Amino acid sequence: MDGNGRWATRRGLPRAAGHRAGVAAVRRMVRAAPDLGITALTLYAFSSDNWSRPPAEVTALMRLFARYLHREVAELVAQSVRLSIIGRRDRLPAALVNAIVDADQATSGGTRLDLRIAVDYSARAAIRSGTLLPDVDLLIRTGGEQRLSDFLLW
Repeated sequence: MDGNGRWATRRGLPRAAGHRAGVAAVRRMVRAAPDLGITALTLYAFSSDNWSRPPAEVTALMRLFARYLHREVAELVAQSVRLSIIGRRDRLPAALVNAIVDADQATSGGTRLDLRIAVDYSARAAIRSGTLLPDVDLLIRTGGEQRLSDFLLW
């Protein structure tokens, strides 16, 4: 979920508009992935480094993510998508942590797609703790950057 803010800025829109557009793109990806034979999809929503962004932007992102979880969980269940949130939770707002726990539980029976969303995630921390995910087959940077940005480094 790379480049949402830059996308909005290039169009003269507030960065938050880019983040909302990113949510719509995620919705389309999640619906299309199983039909394309994709059984696991990992999205990097918020890097541990993103805490250095302006506080208002961070707050807006956290609220948007909590809203997404509340609004989309029924659709994820209907599509048999299992949602897992990877990354640290101890720095996230309580409302977001509660939404994550609820979504994890509600979607635990999903078998069509394993959707992992990385929030307050650092691959370096995952490597240190030994909590690695399966190998990545394809990494797409939608924002045009050509760097890994501490995402699934192994």
